[in-house]
Amino acid sequence: MDVTAVILAAGEGTRLRPLTESRPKAMLPVSNRPILEHVVEAVAEAGIDDLVLVVGYRRERIQSYFGDGDAWDVDIEYVVQEKQLGTGHALLRAEEHVEGAFVALNGDRIVEAEDVARVVETLEVNGETALGVARTSRPSDYGVVTLEGEAVVDIVEKPPRHATRSEVVNAGLYGFTPDIFEALRETETDGELGVTDALERLVAEGAVAAVRLQGQWLDVSFLWGLLHVNAHVIEASTADSARVADAASVVGDVALGADTRVRPGARVLTGTALGDNVDVGANAVVSNSVVLPDATIGDGAVVCDAVVGANAEVRANATVEGGDADVTVGDRVHEGVRLGAVVGDNTSVGGAATLAPGAVVGNRVDVETGSHVDGRIESDAVVRRA
Repeated sequence: MDVTAVILAAGEGTRLRPLTESRPKAMLPVSNRPILEHVVEAVAEAGIDDLVLVVGYRRERIQSYFGDGDAWDVDIEYVVQEKQLGTGHALLRAEEHVEGAFVALNGDRIVEAEDVARVVETLEVNGETALGVARTSRPSDYGVVTLEGEAVVDIVEKPPRHATRSEVVNAGLYGFTPDIFEALRETETDGELGVTDALERLVAEGAVAAVRLQGQWLDVSFLWGLLHVNAHVIEASTADSARVADAASVVGDVALGADTRVRPGARVLTGTALGDNVDVGANAVVSNSVVLPDATIGDGAVVCDAVVGANAEVRANATVEGGDADVTVGDRVHEGVRLGAVVGDNTSVGGAATLAPGAVVGNRVDVETGSHVDGRIESDAVVRRA
């Protein structure tokens, strides 16, 4: 079956601020490549070469990176969702660009090519909607799915934690016939139109088959999720132009981008991705961290379990000690998550400053020398030493 893949990549990802203030969620880096690139590669490896990318928020970042898709041996068309009115609304934008059955994927969830191919196969055999499902310890963050055999009999979007009766969730990987478009148009909603709003109707008609994902399924929903997913995906790699001093050490699965520099005595430890043109100073330690392009880690600095934004500075002898923390996102407190700190784009953390576990520092913030940061600091602030 010749199918098209529709990849939904129009959203911002507000729970991932400040990193998504300047880039869409799907362009956040995992092992030095955008999340969306991992999705595109999985689709291509599954044998699908016609892609429709639904873009919106900061869409120029996506379009300039992927172009027409030649670098991935695929053909990419772009559809613009001007206002982010839900995944169902985004999918409707692609209607004129698909013929017959197609697969749809969320552009911010990493899946494996074998599972994409299995969804296509199920769609081909059954001729009805196929829904990729996965197990998770956090079902209330997703659409919770109830199964009878391989049939979907119920789907509830983000139910309260105390009300979840299943660990099986909607994985954001679908096989659709064109009937989905009519189902979406006929679905009434008071706000955003989600794909699951229409799926609930199809489930009630007994027309949705489950495909249990067998490979890796990874979702970056929160800032600490970027570290978790990076650690799962990363493989040791070093760009030809990266320079590691003889007296430095790079241990375990570490990705070094182009023109990165690791200076004498520095230690870069497993689970770390250093983007292009990152400079790690003498005797610094960087562990289990994602460091975006053009960032600087100063001499003697310690950076653990952290995300350091593009063109940010963590100056000499500053400390992000890492570890578990309680982090508030919106009106919800997430307890015991692994997050040393987030340092936003173009932010400067002064010499000998300390960032407590769970600190989230916005973009363009000036943290003065010797300061201590705990909790969330909004963008464009100045943090002075008490």
